[in-house]
Parts: sequence; structure tokens; C-alpha cells
Amino acid sequence: MIYSISHSNKIINSTIELPSSKSISNRVLIIRALCKKKFKIHNLSESDDTKSLLNALQNLNNEINVGHAGTNFRFLTAYLSILKGKEFILTGSKRIQERPIKELVESLQILGADISYLNKKNKAPLKIYGKDLIGDKIRIKGNISSQFISALLLIAPTLKNGLEINIDGKIVSESYINMTLMLMSQFGINYEKIKNTIKIKHQNYLSKEYYIESDWSAASFWYEIAALSKKCNINLIGLDKNSIQGDKEVVNIYKNFSVLSKFKNNILNLTKDNKINIQEEIDIIKYPDLYQPLKCTLFALNSKTKIIGLNTLKEKETNRIAAVKKELDNICSFKTIHTYNDHRMAMSFAPLCLKYSHLKMKDIHVVSKSYPDYWKDLNKCGFKIDQITD
Repeated sequence: MIYSISHSNKIINSTIELPSSKSISNRVLIIRALCKKKFKIHNLSESDDTKSLLNALQNLNNEINVGHAGTNFRFLTAYLSILKGKEFILTGSKRIQERPIKELVESLQILGADISYLNKKNKAPLKIYGKDLIGDKIRIKGNISSQFISALLLIAPTLKNGLEINIDGKIVSESYINMTLMLMSQFGINYEKIKNTIKIKHQNYLSKEYYIESDWSAASFWYEIAALSKKCNINLIGLDKNSIQGDKEVVNIYKNFSVLSKFKNNILNLTKDNKINIQEEIDIIKYPDLYQPLKCTLFALNSKTKIIGLNTLKEKETNRIAAVKKELDNICSFKTIHTYNDHRMAMSFAPLCLKYSHLKMKDIHVVSKSYPDYWKDLNKCGFKIDQITD
């Protein structure tokens, strides 16, 4: 189906309750599964990815299909490998079967895991036979997915001899590794991180009720909307000013695009002053999920600012660099925008109707992967989303 997306006056006034963080939710679900005593999670994400992981953990079937959820695939690869005596087939969508998994599997095999490839070498689906893993020292490249490292970290305390991870080279998406470590610390895990070495001894997670904060990645699309509006007064509910999420850097990045951020009574207020600071480049190596809204913002503002730190973007839900380039070309020629089964494509391109009178988009429902109420929230502040004929 094709939808028309438009906004009449480019003035945005609204209060939005942002979805809870998918990244935190998924990590806390794995931590709860590793706890001896289960605990209650409040404000768990309603995203497709989190629902999929929750279902997988509650129903450990012989075959688990994660759909498009790359995080789930990586986290479950590590988690299932320590469930002694149980056998699983772990698979996912066609795109999941194209995405990298080799370095995580090899690291787990060094630790003694029994994992094999069912079809193509170094790709999903996997056959996993759970074992008691002793633990060891491993070395892994820093320029691959941070989810590999987070998956290993999450199971590290359960290993008899703990785990020492030595990371080679510059670390991409380091904010997500730090998020994992901070969450583990909140559940009683002690760790030592010196430069690119992380050491975790054998220990037990401590059970406690946990409240999931709102998603700074979701906030990035509202920053884009603010930057492209004529005038705005947007209140975002649920964000933590001192968040463990790296994407809170969006506050500093969008200062350069006239967006002013002010926290008051746990509400983040966005306004604008129309002062733009021209930068030569912006490095997003630590927070790559900001690429699409940022790239679309720069395009709409005709900015020559270069985005660097794009190491992992070719291996996401789609090749995000190529997809964004192609669809920006499509906007220029008034063609229909494709979303590539990528939630962030849909959410990043929709605000561009503030520059163009309207745009057409296909497969808009992909937003349910992380932000199910995105279109409802856009509708609240004057965006029109109408189904049209092909």
C-alpha cells in the first residue's frame, strides 16, 4: 500500500509520550532470563522486536524465528548456547540470513559453545546445543557490530571462569556497549573496563524490579521535525536527562540546526531559534542509529556537513547508506519512497514533507519494529497520513 504524508502549515505544537527504549528493554529481558529469581519489568517496550524476544524467552521452542530482529538474533545466539542439554535452531528473515554473525559464533566456540551453520557458512540459521561454558579470554574486532560484544557481556557472569574480552581497534557503537555494562551494573554485576579490555568475573545477577525509560532514538525523529518546522513547541514525555542511552547526543547535534532543548519537570521541550551553525563534519561512530534522521535533516537544509563514522550502516536492516541515497533521489523526482523493511527509513523520511508539500511512501507499517504509535503521534501534531491508490 502507498500512503500520502503531508503537513499544512509546518507549525508543530504537541505533547508526545515517547515509546520506551527497545534497546534497554531487550537487554533487561536477557538479564531477567539469566537471574535465578525473576522480577517485574515496568514500561516494557511494545515494539515488535521486544515482543518477539519476550515470546522467544517465554517459549523456548526447538526452532526460534526472530523475524527481522538483528539484536534478538545476536543476544539469543549467546543465551541459548549456555542452556545446558537443550537444542535449538535459531533463524530469521531473509535479511537476517544475510547479516553477519561469524565473529560472535567464533567467539562463543572458543568458549566451548556447540554452534553450527545449517545452510550457508557464517550465516543464519544456526543449530545450537546448549552447554556449560567455562569462560576464557577472547579477542574480537571493534569495528563489527557492538551487539556481538553486548551478547557476550550479558552471559559473561554465568561463565565458570568469567570472561575477558579484548577489543581490537576502534570500537563502533560504543555507547551501546556502555549501556549494556551500566545495566549489568544496576543488576549487581561488577566489571573492569580499561581501554579496550573488559573483565567480568563469575557472579550472580541480582533480581530487582525495573522501569524502562523512554527511547532517545525515537526522540531523534522529533528533533528532525523540529529542525524542519517553521516554528515548534514540542513536549516529549518520558526521557531521562541522565540517560544511559548514547542517542541522547541528539541534543548536542541538533543545537547546530536551531533546535533548543530544555528539561522541566521530566518533560523535554523543543523549540527553535533559527540560528544554524555550519559544521564541516559530524562523527556518529558511537551512535549510528542517528544517521537516517540526521542525513535527511542535512538534505532538507541543503547543508554540506559531512557525516562520518558509518562503519556498521551497510549491515543494518538494510544497507542504510545506499537506501537513504536512493530514496533522497526519489524525493527529488517525486517518486514513491520505499522503506526496505527498515523502521528508521520510514520515520526519517516522513518529516521531509515539511520541506516538500507532500510525499508518497510505501510500507509505512514497518515502524512497529520500534515505535508502533509513530503515525498516531504525527497525526496529533498536524501531519496527514492518507492511504492512496497505487
